[in-house]
Amino acid sequence: MKDRLTKSDVKKIEEEIEHRKLVVRKTAIEAVKEARAHGDLSENFEYHAAKKDKNQNESRIRYLERMLKNAVIVDDSSREDEVGINNTVELYIEEDDETEVYRLVTSIRGSSLNGLISIESPLGKAIIGHKVNDRVYIRVNDDYGYYAVIKKIENTQEEESDHIRSY
Repeated sequence: MKDRLTKSDVKKIEEEIEHRKLVVRKTAIEAVKEARAHGDLSENFEYHAAKKDKNQNESRIRYLERMLKNAVIVDDSSREDEVGINNTVELYIEEDDETEVYRLVTSIRGSSLNGLISIESPLGKAIIGHKVNDRVYIRVNDDYGYYAVIKKIENTQEEESDHIRSY
């Protein structure tokens, strides 16, 4: 499946790749060299830990490069009265008689525990493009779904604290 990324997501990924290649890689290689110099590699914990860190960094670089290669760039702008990427949305959940606030983001920044809902999630798919006072059905799976009413849409921007998800 291709990740849907905004231009800002692409920029963050490129910055992380560059940092990992120029800074983290150099540090990891030095750590492996230093640990190797400590002698017997079969019982050298520092060597194995340094090697593991180096391999994880290289794996992350490959993961991010593959993500960029297969990405579909999406526009993060939306009409003022419609739910779009980076909009903060206040929803009234009828079933729970509660109001919840979420910000709609691309899947690589989604973090439901932090109120960041992916445009690929059932909730994100259901509300994107809708307007204030629209009643939407959020289909969770074949057997369950619920209704929510969009109470408020706020045009917010991406925050510096938004991080690219790990794998």
